[in-house]
Amino acid sequence: MTETHASVQTPDKTFADFDVDPRIVEALADKGITTPFPIQAMTLPVALSGHDIIGQAKTGTGKTLGFGIPALQRTAAPGEPAYEGLGDAQGKPQALIVAPTRELAVQVANDLETASRKRAVRIVQIYGGRAYEPQIEALQKGADVVVGTPGRMIDLLNQGHLDLRFIKTAVLDEADEMLDLGFLPDVEKLLAATPASRHTMLFSATMPGAVVALARRYMTQPTHIRAADPDDDGATVKAIKQVVYRAHALDKVEVLARMLQANGRGLTVVFARTKRTAAKVSDELRDRGFAAGAIHGDLGQGAREQALRAFRSGKIDILVATDVAARGIDVTDVTHVVNYQCPEDEKTYLHRIGRTGRAGKTGTAVTFVDWDDIPRWSLIDKALDLGYPEPQETYSTSPHLFEDLDIPEGTKGRLPRDKRTREGLEAETLEDLGETGKHAGGSGRGQGGRGQGGRGGSGDGSREGSREGGNRNRSRRRRGGSGQGGSTEGAPREPRAEGGSAQGGSGTGSEGGESKPRRSRNRRRRRSGGAGSGEGAPQAQPAGE
Repeated sequence: MTETHASVQTPDKTFADFDVDPRIVEALADKGITTPFPIQAMTLPVALSGHDIIGQAKTGTGKTLGFGIPALQRTAAPGEPAYEGLGDAQGKPQALIVAPTRELAVQVANDLETASRKRAVRIVQIYGGRAYEPQIEALQKGADVVVGTPGRMIDLLNQGHLDLRFIKTAVLDEADEMLDLGFLPDVEKLLAATPASRHTMLFSATMPGAVVALARRYMTQPTHIRAADPDDDGATVKAIKQVVYRAHALDKVEVLARMLQANGRGLTVVFARTKRTAAKVSDELRDRGFAAGAIHGDLGQGAREQALRAFRSGKIDILVATDVAARGIDVTDVTHVVNYQCPEDEKTYLHRIGRTGRAGKTGTAVTFVDWDDIPRWSLIDKALDLGYPEPQETYSTSPHLFEDLDIPEGTKGRLPRDKRTREGLEAETLEDLGETGKHAGGSGRGQGGRGQGGRGGSGDGSREGSREGGNRNRSRRRRGGSGQGGSTEGAPREPRAEGGSAQGGSGTGSEGGESKPRRSRNRRRRRSGGAGSGEGAPQAQPAGE
């Protein structure tokens, strides 16, 4: 394995200087992207020549175009001379890009679509949470580049819909995260289905031993490239200001609410360790007047993509997320990242704060550390040499909080009404994705899926259950059954008895035959066990009480 360690400055070089297809250069220039970052400047000459690459750089330094441009350049699109010579490979994927999370797969696909806007390259996204049929249909119509997550790719590969026999370029993005999530066996199966002559690129921010072993097994004499800015030798990006506070659990939301009113704050990502905490913090911020949304595992894919779209478009400016989104949020205008709960380890910390300070911009990362998380934080601080072994004890009224983060004096924990200018999550359309693994209507209730986070779910269910029960009772009366079949349920038997008494003109007719009194007596009978089936039982019940 060849290793290349270098610090590259490319202020005077553009993508056109690296023998990149002019159409790709033009498409990127239309978006204002002209100068490559260090990892891109080092990767492009090696990758465009066809050598296998292990690319390592800090989060937010531009790895996507480092592998995306070579992959697109080796892909022939319909209407191009090279495409006509593909023969049986026409319409089959020529590039395979594997990402660990759905959000990252979407972000990578969007970047590739931007770079290929001047060409007819067909890019298909394949990931879980969406219906199978549209993805299968897209593959059948023809796909040149496939981007997705391992699980859904394996499913479609096993079903025969995903044909990897003609892959020219294979890319593993964030390989260390795939290792952490247990996807490595799936990745190996995908690589085994591709030709041995493929061009393979592996990119990640960190490089554990298992990932290096995977590279040696499936790559041919790879070049290991590590790129960094010359003045930035730390583990984190120098452009990110890092602040660490020891905060009390009961005061965290108040501290956060005041922090979110700091001068110059733009888009903000708040990270929580659990799904329940993410939903709770998001709801609490909305109650305080902030435009916030949430992304966590209990939400359907439609609700997750709704929140991301609203965040990118500025309809909300606060996104509360679990770590599932840490590697998929690529929004260049994120100014603040808040670790509402202490990260599990240093890798999680790096990827969380890497959501800000991207593409050469500056950012602020704030971490809350509970008293019982001090030992865990000490290990993170030592591993990354951050210089904050003992976080400062901080409350919502602490003067240094206002000074450190430039919060206006007198700021309280609720956003003033005159500053509530954003449209909110409800302004973003919730798409029907034909989601898998969810009950019908489970992801559609409540824009953004507030019900899915656990709030109000049982109330809806109980009302639906009572309506269904009423329908069953009415259908029993319409059929005119004897009621004996319902011995295990008191309710179906009782309406039959009441119906008979009303029709027969017995003493129960004094109740007026109205549905509400009948339901009232039914409830009393259920509490007493509902033993009787004749008309005497309803009359004896009030006497017993």
